Amino acid sequence: MTRVNTAAITLCLLSALPITAAAQPSDLLPRDGDRELSISGTGSSDQSFNSGTFGVTGDMGWYMGTDLVVGIRQSINYASIKGESLKDDLWNGSTRGYVNYHFLDDRARPFIGASLGGIYGDGVKDSAFAGVEAGLKYYVQKNTYILSRVEYQFLFNNTSDASDAFQDDGVWAYTVGLGFNF
Repeated sequence: MTRVNTAAITLCLLSALPITAAAQPSDLLPRDGDRELSISGTGSSDQSFNSGTFGVTGDMGWYMGTDLVVGIRQSINYASIKGESLKDDLWNGSTRGYVNYHFLDDRARPFIGASLGGIYGDGVKDSAFAGVEAGLKYYVQKNTYILSRVEYQFLFNNTSDASDAFQDDGVWAYTVGLGFNF
C-alpha cells in the first residue's frame, strides 16, 4: 500500500511540473496598469581615444493591458570627433512618444511598434519623424528584462514631406539596454 501511495504521489508531482513551469513566466511579466522604465546606451571611439561618441536612451511606459504599452522615450547623443574641419563637440537628441504591442507571454517577448517625435541639436537638421520599431524583451528576473530594439525613423519638416520621407530621409536607431516593470 505504501508503494502505491508513493507512486501515486510521485506521478501527481511529476504531472504538475508542466503546470508549474507554464505558470512561472506569467509571474515575471507586467500586468495591466504596470509601468516600465528602461535605460540603454551606445558608444564608440578611435584607437587612441581622441574621438568618440556616446549615447543614452531612457523610456518610461505604461501598460494598457498585458501586451500593449504606451510611453515616452528620450535620447541624448554626444560626439567629439577630431578632424581638419571639425573643431567643436556635437550634442543632439530626440524625444518621441511610442506604442508597442508584445507577442507571447513568456520570458522572451518580441514586440512591434511605432513612434512619433522630433530630432534636434548639433550636426542634425531639426526635424519631426515617424518611425516603426521591432525588438525583444527577455525577462531575466521578476520585473527585470534585457532589451534590444531597432527603429527606422523617417524624417520630415511638414506633412507634405512625410509621404516621400519614408523612402528618402530615413535613419536607423539601435538600442540594447536594461528595463524594469513596477
